[in-house]
Amino acid sequence: MPQFVAQDEVPATVESVSPVPPPPQADAWMDAALAEARAAGDHGDVPIGAVVTDASGQVIGRGHNVREHHGDPTGHAEIVALRAAAAELTSRGMADGWRLPDCTLTVTLEPCAMCAGAIVLARVPRVIFGAWDAKAGAAGSVFDVLREPRLNHWVEVYGGVREDECADLLRAFFAQHRG
Repeated sequence: MPQFVAQDEVPATVESVSPVPPPPQADAWMDAALAEARAAGDHGDVPIGAVVTDASGQVIGRGHNVREHHGDPTGHAEIVALRAAAAELTSRGMADGWRLPDCTLTVTLEPCAMCAGAIVLARVPRVIFGAWDAKAGAAGSVFDVLREPRLNHWVEVYGGVREDECADLLRAFFAQHRG
């Protein structure tokens, strides 16, 4: 059973989360991510949503969980949003559309190890997330892939942005599906 916790219940490794407040647009970006999360819940997937924004703050990629809907084990919100952002940057004529420099990924739940790996490989410099995931989080809870010093890219992390709202959405989904 997934466990979504408040920041004061997260293991000590989260001290590596940025001590400075997130960018002022974080609230608006989280609104967009929450809208995506609700869309996932509408078709029976776990309600997790994500958006990627460019340096100007414009949303260039959106995604929500589609694992159940598409039968795709990689159909996590972050992966869907990263793919959409890369496609958008490629359509703008960027030579390396798979790299997402100067972008921010905002997601309603702390990324898992798979998603954190994709974030690092895409060279995303900044991640903002809502609820902490004490069972599978890879941005400071269980693992800290995003700031692993042995990797070639490190990510600024802002965790716990509107965490109660994000966690409540997940709790309500699982309560409903457990009957």
